[in-house]
Amino acid sequence: MKQRTQKRILIVEDDAHIAEGLKLNLSLQGYEAAIAVSGTEGLRLWKQENPDLIVLDIMLPGLDGLSVLRHIRLEDERLPVLILSAKGAPDDRIRGFTYGVDDYLAKPFSLEEFLLRVERLMTRNSWSHAPSPAGGMSGAPDGETYRFGGNRIDFSTLTAECKAGNVQLTEQEAKLLKVFIANRGKPLSRKVLLRVGWGYSGVTTTRTVDNFVVRLRRYFEDDPQNPLYFKSIRSIGYLFDHP
Repeated sequence: MKQRTQKRILIVEDDAHIAEGLKLNLSLQGYEAAIAVSGTEGLRLWKQENPDLIVLDIMLPGLDGLSVLRHIRLEDERLPVLILSAKGAPDDRIRGFTYGVDDYLAKPFSLEEFLLRVERLMTRNSWSHAPSPAGGMSGAPDGETYRFGGNRIDFSTLTAECKAGNVQLTEQEAKLLKVFIANRGKPLSRKVLLRVGWGYSGVTTTRTVDNFVVRLRRYFEDDPQNPLYFKSIRSIGYLFDHP
């Protein structure tokens, strides 16, 4: 298998003029660049291309950029992401950093500044590729295992040691658990859970979320009818909580 020598950048941008201009200038700097024109395509190419950095617009058709970012952060906390968006107000920037973006540049932007930011993120990423320290998950679920109460989840094998015994989790159950763990103590609406957990899939409904939460309660709660961890928030959705 031929080893990749060039750093690869994924541009998720629906404005063809901007996307092609970025691709050209990044190529002139020695990077490989690919373009995705929607959030859904961005997620597909992220999995397929394994980029070293993502340049991400917020206002995208279908799945918006912040939802794309949340999907990525469920599986990869280290991949550098640079938001490039016309939404440049302080509240927009704060929301982006809250969701886990590494840098934020508002449109219109200076090409020279953009290229310098890309270079800085690439350099920082090369420094951070040392193996993660041994141990459990801390904060966002980017490690192998997570414990709460008397429960233990192993995301590498999709298994759980829990109140129901030893359970083999489905990929979707594990993904939903990651969403809850990454947002511990925060109310999550069914709409957000659908967006992040299922990516706006047309075959899913709010009832799908409810059914999955019932299943998680059956696995992890002492009394599923009176949940301690997976709590219902009236008129909103659900909240995962534990001391």
